[in-house]
Amino acid sequence: MTERRSATKPRPHTLAIAVAILASTASISLSTATADTLESAELAALLRQLDMAERIARSADTLTPNGDSRYHFDYARLHADIARIRAGIEDYLRPKRAQPRDPYELSGDYRRESTTP
Repeated sequence: MTERRSATKPRPHTLAIAVAILASTASISLSTATADTLESAELAALLRQLDMAERIARSADTLTPNGDSRYHFDYARLHADIARIRAGIEDYLRPKRAQPRDPYELSGDYRRESTTP
């Protein structure tokens, strides 16, 4: 005669599989939370670096440019681009609500020619 198991008693390997699935699900959600925390920390560090870059650019902007030079660095564009990058990071870290992205691109060209002959 073969012995039949009751349908209400779980098999030992079934219980082990269920525990393994629950443990892996918990570790996935923990690793996702950790990744989000790390990303937020990295973006906060990037904001601090942007602040430093802006302070350095502001300091360099106050220096008297050499009048003999044909090209000058366009600090106004640099400040505008830094502000744009900062706003994008802050919007990501603290979203107001789901909105379409602004397609505005950075200029990236910071050299301007002198207008004096």
